[in-house]
Amino acid sequence: MKRRTWLAVGSVVLGGSVVTTVAVTTTSGTSDEQARGERMRPVAAYTETFQGGDPGKRLVPRKDTRPFSMLGVSWEDPEAELDGTAQIRTRSAQSGQWTRWQDLDLDIRPPETDEGDDSGVRGASEPLWVGTSDGVEARVVADGGESAELPGGLRLVMIDPGILGEDIGNGWRKVGDMSGGGNSQEPSQQPSTEPEPEPSQGEPSTEPSASAPATEDPEPSREPSQQPTTEAPTGEPTGEPSPEPPTEPTGEPSTEPTGEPSGEPSTEPTGEPSPEPSTEPAPTGEPSPEPSTDPTGEPSTEPTGEPTGEPSTTAPAPSPSGTQAPRIVSRTQWGADESLVEDPPSYLSRVDAVFVHHTAGTNDYTCAQSASIIRGILAYHVKTNGWNDVGYNFFVDKCGTIFEGRAGGVDKAVQGAHTYGFNGYSAGVSLLGNYEDGGRPTQAALDAIARISGWKLGLYGADPAGKVTLTAAADTGVWKEGERATLYRISGHRDGYATLCPGANLYSQLPAIRTKAAASS
Repeated sequence: MKRRTWLAVGSVVLGGSVVTTVAVTTTSGTSDEQARGERMRPVAAYTETFQGGDPGKRLVPRKDTRPFSMLGVSWEDPEAELDGTAQIRTRSAQSGQWTRWQDLDLDIRPPETDEGDDSGVRGASEPLWVGTSDGVEARVVADGGESAELPGGLRLVMIDPGILGEDIGNGWRKVGDMSGGGNSQEPSQQPSTEPEPEPSQGEPSTEPSASAPATEDPEPSREPSQQPTTEAPTGEPTGEPSPEPPTEPTGEPSTEPTGEPSGEPSTEPTGEPSPEPSTEPAPTGEPSPEPSTDPTGEPSTEPTGEPTGEPSTTAPAPSPSGTQAPRIVSRTQWGADESLVEDPPSYLSRVDAVFVHHTAGTNDYTCAQSASIIRGILAYHVKTNGWNDVGYNFFVDKCGTIFEGRAGGVDKAVQGAHTYGFNGYSAGVSLLGNYEDGGRPTQAALDAIARISGWKLGLYGADPAGKVTLTAAADTGVWKEGERATLYRISGHRDGYATLCPGANLYSQLPAIRTKAAASS
C-alpha cells in the first residue's frame, strides 16, 4: 500500500471551511510583485462539512466563500455508495446571481487497481465546473426517506483552479492560443484581464444570502474570456510551423511545493496567419453523420486479447507506428502542479482498448478555460478522491485541442483510473462537457478523439475499428469479475461500467469515430 503525504503548505479555518492551498506565491513586498499577485492565484481546495441531525439528509447552508470554479461531494468510505441525490447551487462572482439547483453525478468508483487501496482514497461524486463563484449551498438526501442513512464523513469540496501568469522564470507559464487542435505556441507576455463568462445554469435566484460574509473578501477571477475558434482545428500546423509541444513526461514529480503551478492559455493570438486554408471541416456544434446506438455491431476478425498482466514502473517500448502523433498540449503547458503527484506512474505491457468519457458538468465553457478545467480535475482527483494523479490519459475540448492527462508519457502505456474493471488494459480519453442532457459534441472534438484514439492503438498494432476480449477485474454493473467481455477497441465508458458516460449524444458517434480512427491509423 502506498504512503501518501500531502504536500500542501497548510490549512486554515475560514468561515467554517477548511482551506488547503496547493501552491503559494512568495513575495518580497515590492510593488511589481504585489501587482503580479493580483493577477495570479495558486490552485487551492476548500471543504465544508455537511450539517444536520437527520441520518438521511445533510445540508451546507447558503454562505459566502472564497473564489472557486469546481466542486463536488466526498465521503469517508470509498466502497460506500451514496444512494440518493447530491445537489448544489452557486453564486456567480461576476453577476452575484444564484444558479438553479444542479445534481452531481454519483457513478464514480475508485480504481480497482492498487491505487484504489491507498489509505487516503475516499468516495466522491464527479466534479462539476460552475465558473468563478463566491457563494454556495448544498444538500444531500438519501433514497428511502427517514429510514435511510447517508455515508459518513460527508464533505463539500470546492476547487479554485487558480489564475496563472506570464512569469515563466518563477514557475508560471502561459502558452499561446491552444484552440487550434493543440497548436501550442510561444508564451504570450501579456496576461488577460477579461472576466470569465459564466455558464448558463437556469433562472437566477434572487433569494438573499442567509449567512454572514467570509472573513476575507472574495478575490475576483480574471480567467480569460476567449470564445471558441471558428477556424478548423486540424491538429497539423499550417504555414510556418509552431514549436512542437513536448510528448515526453515532464520529469519526476516534485516532492516539495513548487511555489506556483504552471500553464494558462493566452487569449492573445500569436504567430502570423496561415497562408494556406485548412482542409479540415470547421466545428459546427452538430454531430457527425452516421450515428448508431448499436453498442456491439458485427464482430470483426480482430483477434481477442488476454489480460496484459501486472503493471510495472518501467515503460515498455511501443511498436513503431506509421501514424504521425497528433498535437498534444503537455502537462507543463496546461499548468499541472506536479507536486501533487507523489508516486511514479504504473505502466501496462500494451494498450488494448480506448474508453471514451465525458467530464459531465457544463458545456458553457470557452476553450481558453479548458486548461483551468483540467487543473481543477487534477486537484479534485488527488485532493478529494485520493488518487495519485488525474484519472484520464487524455482530455479533448470542444475546439478539438488534445491535452496530456495522467503523467508518464503520451506515447507510453500509462495505467489510468478511468474505467472501473478495465483500467488494466486501456487508455481513457475524456471530452470536456456534458453530452447526455442535450449537449452535442462538435465535429472538431469528434475528429480529435478519433486522432488520439487511432494513434494510441496504432502504437500497439491494434485495429481501431476492431474488437478485443478483455477480462473484467471487478463487478462493474455490466460485467462480473472474471467475466470475458468482448468490446470494441474504441468503446464508451458505459460499455464497461454501469454509467451514462460518455452521454447518449457522444456514445452514438462512436461508430463514426472508429471509422475515422481506422482510416487515420
